[in-house]
Amino acid sequence: MPSSPIRKLTPLANDAKARGIKVYHLNIGQPDLPTPQKALDVMKSIDRKVLEYSPSSGFLSLREKLVKYYHKYNIELVPDDIIVTTGGSEAVLFAFLSCLNPGDEIIVPEPAYANYMAFAVSAGAVIKSVPSSIETGFALPPVEEFEKLITDRTKAILICNPNNPTGYLYTRAEMNQIRDIVKKHDLYLFSDEVYREFIYTGSPYISACHLEGIEENVVLIDSVSKRYSECGIRIGALVTKNTEVRKAVMKFCQARLSPPLIGQIIAEASIEDTVEYSTEVYEEYVARRKCLVDGLNKIPGVYSPIPMGAFYTVASLPVDNADDFCAWCLSDFDYEGETVMMAPASGFYSTPGLGRNEVRIAYVLNQTDLKRALVVLEKALEKYNSLDR
Repeated sequence: MPSSPIRKLTPLANDAKARGIKVYHLNIGQPDLPTPQKALDVMKSIDRKVLEYSPSSGFLSLREKLVKYYHKYNIELVPDDIIVTTGGSEAVLFAFLSCLNPGDEIIVPEPAYANYMAFAVSAGAVIKSVPSSIETGFALPPVEEFEKLITDRTKAILICNPNNPTGYLYTRAEMNQIRDIVKKHDLYLFSDEVYREFIYTGSPYISACHLEGIEENVVLIDSVSKRYSECGIRIGALVTKNTEVRKAVMKFCQARLSPPLIGQIIAEASIEDTVEYSTEVYEEYVARRKCLVDGLNKIPGVYSPIPMGAFYTVASLPVDNADDFCAWCLSDFDYEGETVMMAPASGFYSTPGLGRNEVRIAYVLNQTDLKRALVVLEKALEKYNSLDR
């Protein structure tokens, strides 16, 4: 089981805080924006005498509202197509456990969300990675690179769109390319689309559910965590039109009994009448993206492509080992009593040696803190590269 590159440096961050150092958390996708007031009001007004189990598939009322939500994105579903999960993470894990046998292989473009690797280990599955490159802005590798990896054990392709950790947004042509491979080899397509609200281009949003001819192959992963700043309520969803997959998933859902009761109530309140909230959040992330990426590319030796979605970017740094540098920032460095915490990008690659000089940075802080964090990062790089190591 791999360690999380997002959280593994937490003990060092805690030690730094204990020494009185302020830590700018650029390592984790925890938005600092408030949860919708409507959701908070509903949470405060919950008046129940019993906090009971919910149905294993989640409340029907929540799934009905999700059907209306997806309709806005031209994704046509019925409530039975949706299973409510304990966060998007459980949806990924249950998809793997339901669709894959031990030893089966999943093809994943990398860098990829680090926990996919942990869930694959949990399911006994094997990740086969197709590397993308910062030099091309992390565009999808050519179809030939996928074909090279396909064996009789290949059962699925997994994508995250918009992408965590790179912020890359797959084009219609790239999605069609994935569709053709899935159809040709009769694979599952696991598509993590939890960041669909955060797309910063005029191009239309292309969901895996929009791809014609592979409707039974698609398993969509979703979550309310990021779109409503509700990471702690742990409500996600697994969506598929494949009846046999849903039957298998439900066995795992019944074994874990039910998704969070309170979380579902809050999530249901968040879905309707939050257009103004979503617009404000979107505009704030657009401004933060510009602030961070412009600032990164002004630091000597640092390069970040412009992410077209989500709220992350992967940046290359002028260091030999970003893991060591990120740890050093927390254990041995501060600038005027402040330091930065980033996620080493090597943990988002499964190919050894890749991402050694890269970090994932989340622009989830306000612009004042982002600007200050950039100053601290530049000072850290100057000092680190002046050391005699």
